[in-house]
Amino acid sequence: MLTLDKVYHAAYVLKDVVRKTALIASPKINPDCKLYLKTENLQVTGSFKVRGAGYKISQLSDEEKARGVIACSAGNHAQGVALAAQKYGIKSVICLPDGAPISKVEATKSYGAEVVMVPGVYDDAYNRALELRDEEGYSFVHPFDDEDVIAGQGTIGLEIIDELDDVDAVVVPIGGGGLISGIAYTLKHLKPSVKVYGVQAMGAPSMYNSVKNGKKERLSGVSTIADGIAVKEPGDNTFSLVSKYVDEIVTVSEDEISSAILALIEQHKLIAEGAGAVSVAAVMFDKIPAKGKKVVAVVSGGNIDVTILSRVIKRGLLTSGRNCTLCIELMDKPGQLQQVSSIIASLGGNVTSVHHERASETTDINGCFLRLVLETRNYDHIKEITAALTAAGFKLV
Repeated sequence: MLTLDKVYHAAYVLKDVVRKTALIASPKINPDCKLYLKTENLQVTGSFKVRGAGYKISQLSDEEKARGVIACSAGNHAQGVALAAQKYGIKSVICLPDGAPISKVEATKSYGAEVVMVPGVYDDAYNRALELRDEEGYSFVHPFDDEDVIAGQGTIGLEIIDELDDVDAVVVPIGGGGLISGIAYTLKHLKPSVKVYGVQAMGAPSMYNSVKNGKKERLSGVSTIADGIAVKEPGDNTFSLVSKYVDEIVTVSEDEISSAILALIEQHKLIAEGAGAVSVAAVMFDKIPAKGKKVVAVVSGGNIDVTILSRVIKRGLLTSGRNCTLCIELMDKPGQLQQVSSIIASLGGNVTSVHHERASETTDINGCFLRLVLETRNYDHIKEITAALTAAGFKLV
């Protein structure tokens, strides 16, 4: 059974395995509340997962440790299990789908794990892991639906209360639910007045749907940049704990997640993966009642693929009004471009791309289109520029 004693025991056992991560003030992300970031993206392996895996492995018998452990993951859980196994000097085998990013495969190997590449998707890798467990006698370390794993994640709750004992609300990402189960259980037993909010991506709302409908539900598919929380079905333990201890679950869009990743980079020089940034997105876009409260957002991980990061930054710039494209219909005569650019320059916009094209047969025979890409401050700045161009007689398409 999950108990508060078990969470405290996990904190004691893990003190030489994990890093006690910082709680840092974030005054600008939502000025209406006092926001603090629990920076699990700076944890060893770049994610909170090493806590649960570390405690689970520590509780195995000597006989189980001698046989080794096995896990299935395409990401953070794999690295957490591999590092924890390395710390305890035992063998670890990780089954990965063969489409897993090379960076994650190499990172898992670097922590000393034996990696088994399985043709297909996550479910195929999971089934292979169970086969190997039965064949070789390994102990299976579940990514979330295990009470020792949940107790390990609960140590984050202890650290939050220890550093900010007057916290009003804690916002936590949800995938399978292991992280929020541990944190919510711990907080509600130590300080019942603390509100605990869970956050899922709109493209993977398995726990959101399950709690709302009062029974565990499985999604037919998931689609989100927050791949670390793209889980089709909650666990039995986690569904029960979340239903009992979590106050509310909300969802955030892909654009909101991108904007939160960008805000963390710009304001705090912190890299968060999509799953790690959903908690920040929920506070940033007022998805939870945070006004006037002390709120902690758990930034659960920072293992984002660099190629995805560049796309996310671009999308974040667009959705926050930092970048925009204007298409202006002009008469093709001298001085037009100069007039447009002087209006934009006078208002502080920066043109980064210019494309001039002759108009189609449906417009004026002397017409042309000017397509501009601008760097802007925000949506109000874009409105100011478009209003000035319109006032000067230019037609925006």
